[in-house]
Amino acid sequence: MTGAGQDRSSLLAEAVTFGRYARRLPRFIRDVVTPAAARARISAQLRRREQNFLRMVRDGVYGNPGSPYQALLAAAGVEAGDIERMVGDHGVEGTLSRLRDAGVYVTIDEFKGNRPIERPGVSVAAGAQRFDNPLATVHFRGATGGSRTRARRVPIDLDLLEHDVAYHSLFLDAFVLRGRPFAAWRVIPPSASGVNNCFRQLKSGQAVDRWFNPHRPGLDAESVKFAFFTLFTVATARASGRRMPFPEMCGSGEAARVARWLADRRAAGRPAVLDTQGSLGVRVCAAAIDEGIDIAGSFLRLGGEPFTPAKERVIRRAGCEAVSHYTMAETGRIGIACAEPDRCDDHHFLSDKLAVLQRETPVGGDGATVGAFIYTSLLPSAPKLLLNVESGDYGRLVERSCGCPFGQLGMTTHMSEVQSYEKLTAEGNTFLGGDLIELVESVLPSRFGGGPSDYQLVEEEVGGVPRVSVVVRPGVGAVDEATVVDAVLSHLRSVQRNRLMTEVWREAGTLRVVRREPIARGPAQKILPLLVVSGEGAPV
Repeated sequence: MTGAGQDRSSLLAEAVTFGRYARRLPRFIRDVVTPAAARARISAQLRRREQNFLRMVRDGVYGNPGSPYQALLAAAGVEAGDIERMVGDHGVEGTLSRLRDAGVYVTIDEFKGNRPIERPGVSVAAGAQRFDNPLATVHFRGATGGSRTRARRVPIDLDLLEHDVAYHSLFLDAFVLRGRPFAAWRVIPPSASGVNNCFRQLKSGQAVDRWFNPHRPGLDAESVKFAFFTLFTVATARASGRRMPFPEMCGSGEAARVARWLADRRAAGRPAVLDTQGSLGVRVCAAAIDEGIDIAGSFLRLGGEPFTPAKERVIRRAGCEAVSHYTMAETGRIGIACAEPDRCDDHHFLSDKLAVLQRETPVGGDGATVGAFIYTSLLPSAPKLLLNVESGDYGRLVERSCGCPFGQLGMTTHMSEVQSYEKLTAEGNTFLGGDLIELVESVLPSRFGGGPSDYQLVEEEVGGVPRVSVVVRPGVGAVDEATVVDAVLSHLRSVQRNRLMTEVWREAGTLRVVRREPIARGPAQKILPLLVVSGEGAPV
């Protein structure tokens, strides 16, 4: 097909998808998920885990000629009947563990389409779209945190979002949040986080009072298209009788403005709920402390970044409470905050919609390993079909009973201390490690001198706010720090799919240059080009 023909085909596909969304949206917004319906829905899916898994494998893998998993299963000598027998004998997780040992898994770079799937006797061309779930109905396409590949638009099924609303409904009850004023400080589409979190609130029978947008969109055709999508969504919600505001520009440097809104709600006797990224939440609390704005009693629901003790300390100093959820664009919610936590970031793993394995995975080639999370999707509405897909995340995974609503339903797997080993996530934006290695090992040395081991990108917290330090070894000699930062941003921005994230980093002042020796890790004291440091980070 010619370029013009491809463009017409793409426009037609987008028009069909938008038409499907426009027809479904009014009913979707009007139909509220009650707490009783939420509990019944989750309970039913927990009972059907094995049936759902077998259906996903039967229809989404063996029944899908384009599935990349078929080649992996064939190389392992596994047929559909074998999986059914394995599930009967060993359950879902036992089956997945045996498949993983047989070579049926996908790395994060393969899943993102950055490299082909290569195994002994297997070669599958790269392509993130190959993992689109053929069982899902696409109602709109949101953006992930980012990578360099074209297929970074994630298909979103409103049925999956409705299922995620069940979690939100129980979350509101667990933390006694119903009826409190609610604001979102989230980016507008193509990022799906803002509109999805507003939907979850509305469909739980609650109002959205304010929607602050931390990033000003451009004037290109893509931005204009999604601005229309956002306006249509808000107008439809309001026409359907739901309280949803139009987004208002509020950059990351205007945290005091959000703090003043929280203070006004507190002064009126109704402390509010703010749904935002972790770093933005910290900025709000820091601004309140610095300017003497009283936001005590406010509740922050954070996401997009690890919720660390350093962030919690700043938020508690402002007299606020905060919890976090754990989400991936390709899956929706993965973990929901526990109301009886043993860590500040204690999440209930949502075992009705996903299965998880934890395997020791090498990091950096120096013998160091982490307990990486490997996910498999169980619901037919999942945007991507995951079968033992490495997420690039690791953390603490334990079995523990608690008395909160999710524990009462039988969700006893808890996740905490979740971090990334292959990507940076500062300000809720994600750059994969593979996108950054060229920058560290080639671009910066060629521009400023030295070699690959003279530079390092380190994600660390400074006062509870994530910063990405461009570490430059002192031996490189004099460099202009502003020029180094500009070189990093220019390189990242040169890939069109990274432009939104790069501008968010620029506006937030996420990057800084630090002159010190790069941090060495592992028994061989190797210098990794990309390093994520938890807590307050390395010394400056």
